[in-house]
Amino acid sequence: MNSTTYSILVPIGFSKQSMVALEQAERLAVLTNGEITLLSVIETSGMLSRLFGEDDDKYTDLKIILQERLDKLAIEVSGRIGLKVNAMASKGKVSQKIIEVSELINAKLIVMGTNGAPSEFSKKVIGSNALRVVTHSTCPVITIKGKDHFKGCRNIILPLDMEKETKEKVSQALTLARLWKSTVKVVSISKNKDNEQRAKLTANLNQVQKFLIDGGVTAQAELVRAEGRSLAKSILDYSSENEGDLIMIMTQQESDFTNHFIGSSAQSIIYNTDTPVMSVRPVVTIGSVYDLP
Repeated sequence: MNSTTYSILVPIGFSKQSMVALEQAERLAVLTNGEITLLSVIETSGMLSRLFGEDDDKYTDLKIILQERLDKLAIEVSGRIGLKVNAMASKGKVSQKIIEVSELINAKLIVMGTNGAPSEFSKKVIGSNALRVVTHSTCPVITIKGKDHFKGCRNIILPLDMEKETKEKVSQALTLARLWKSTVKVVSISKNKDNEQRAKLTANLNQVQKFLIDGGVTAQAELVRAEGRSLAKSILDYSSENEGDLIMIMTQQESDFTNHFIGSSAQSIIYNTDTPVMSVRPVVTIGSVYDLP
């Protein structure tokens, strides 16, 4: 696969949710003249493992059936969008295999469905896999929980935190806004009445807004008071009020959270909105929030 190809990986479980994710991926592939890879993974832990034990023949038979089904879907998608669509069936731990394949094909983006918070068994498998992929993927990941989405992207919600690196997130917002002809709505949440902090947040907002406008897209900026709400709730409320079609977040670990999963605010945003969420993992660099591209 050419390294310059805009390669999109779409994990497929043949659920309604994964089909919605595929629809969004198709639109992005058309806009980028890209290439889609469909991936289905036979889970080698959990119920299937207990049913099959060490019977490799049963796994092989299931993989053949799954590959045939994927090939058929790939032909259908390719016929719709006129672009190359690959299909791959594999076995292993779902999240690990998604990460492995994304690196193998040099994916520029992963688009996957998730059923939401892992609060019950049927949701735990999907939710936990999405969380692990978001946490460990080196490329951006769009997670899609809701089943009905606007066909395109009118408004990209871009939350900024002065304490976190924003370079990659702003660059991704600019790229997508150009493709979709979207408006980028930049927002910072103020949780206290510290005038100095508010001044810094405002300065940062204005700089990012100017960068986006100079990049040829429409951008608005707003400082919002949390008023007793959590950071995640404030962002989700802002997105709802401003008709957000995509929320962009960073996925670095918070200092009071485990190193193995993303911070609690990021999780809360992903789990509590039907709006697609793009998670961008920051590149560790020497610099500050103001070092925009």
